Amino acid sequence: MLPNRFSITQKAEERLKREKAVTGLSTNIASRLLFWRSIERGEKVEVTHNIEPGKMHLEKTVWLGESQTATETILLNKYPGRTPDEHAILFALHVESGLSN
Repeated sequence: MLPNRFSITQKAEERLKREKAVTGLSTNIASRLLFWRSIERGEKVEVTHNIEPGKMHLEKTVWLGESQTATETILLNKYPGRTPDEHAILFALHVESGLSN
């Protein structure tokens, strides 16, 4: 459902790199935690065309790990009828949303 390679937003990527320097938690693991934090809060994000993608393009399996099936199912159910690229953007926006307190 999600493309095989995608990135998170530049804003989230920069913040996660700073957090990694402090905590040692890798960017992909932190992005999973932030995605789920956003989902648990019940947040709904919208795709806009002014999203600045990050430079770090990783494989879907690296971004999602063992939570791949659950993550893709949540995105399909929460945002039906979207393209794989739109779902990748929605994942990235949920990661960014999870960064806000």
